[in-house]
Amino acid sequence: MSTILIPIIILLMIMVVVSLVRGIVAFMQGTKEDLNRDPASTEPTANQLLQNKMMFNRIKYQAAAVIVCAILLAMAR
Repeated sequence: MSTILIPIIILLMIMVVVSLVRGIVAFMQGTKEDLNRDPASTEPTANQLLQNKMMFNRIKYQAAAVIVCAILLAMAR
């Protein structure tokens, strides 16, 4: 069973890093847009929505990795 869980943890870690990088890229692009944007506008931009989505995905993948690690540790005892 641990031979299955270890690749799952590695895959989840990769997904966390990918989500983090995509969120940071969206943040960097959004910063440029925010500087040129009308201050009276209150609706979120596409980059802001993408940034929120990527950061939420990162949290989900981290939680899944922690759960898999907890299962692996519980099995090791």
